[in-house]
Amino acid sequence: MKKLLYLSLVLPLFLFSCKSIPEAHFHTDTVTPEVGKDVFFTNDSHNASRFKWDFGDGIISNDENPVHYYSGTGPFEVTLTAISKSGLEDQAKLSLNVVIPTLLEIEVREYYQEYVVPDASVILYSSITDWDAQTNKISEGLADAGGIVVFSNLDPYVYYVDVWEKTHDNYTLRNEDVGFVRTPEILPNQINRFIAWVDIANHGKGTRNLLIKKFERKSTNKRQPGADEGTEGWQELYAKSIHKKK
Repeated sequence: MKKLLYLSLVLPLFLFSCKSIPEAHFHTDTVTPEVGKDVFFTNDSHNASRFKWDFGDGIISNDENPVHYYSGTGPFEVTLTAISKSGLEDQAKLSLNVVIPTLLEIEVREYYQEYVVPDASVILYSSITDWDAQTNKISEGLADAGGIVVFSNLDPYVYYVDVWEKTHDNYTLRNEDVGFVRTPEILPNQINRFIAWVDIANHGKGTRNLLIKKFERKSTNKRQPGADEGTEGWQELYAKSIHKKK
């Protein structure tokens, strides 16, 4: 009889205490986010009324389902502490690897003497058909004093590069070999580089007058730097880049 009475008193307390123990769980929309892009954290915890997030970069949040972005690259360990009403705690951890944005640096140079061409309009298209028709542009930028324009947030595809400057363009080169205006496939989370070769051209703004072809030119005869697996200097490039709208 005493044993039954003891069990009747202890069992409810045991069950109640089990229900009160918090269990911390969470997941994210990605484990390899890009710098500057929002990471969405979904809280899957049980038996918790308060939460503490440590994103591993010095930032803390008490939101239930926070959104956070990282300003630097590298591995970060995210820790979620789930706290019950009675003050009990449980933790869950997840490692993220923050990577650089996808970048495309285009350098505009004259074909023969290879000098840089500043202040050139550079437009990206997703197909040669759109390039020819000048429709459905993906992004557009203006080359700086060093003949450089940088694009970011690009998808990993091939792009077709239209270059126009008041005394230069790449329209004749396109007709000789489409490879002059076609980038290699863009590699994600790397610094991709492409030289847009142009000719001296006498034209009015917006026209595509062709120069007389003197000899056959092939894009394979000109060097292309390609993608850079290193990340040195990405911050400067990203800061001055043209961000493609999603």
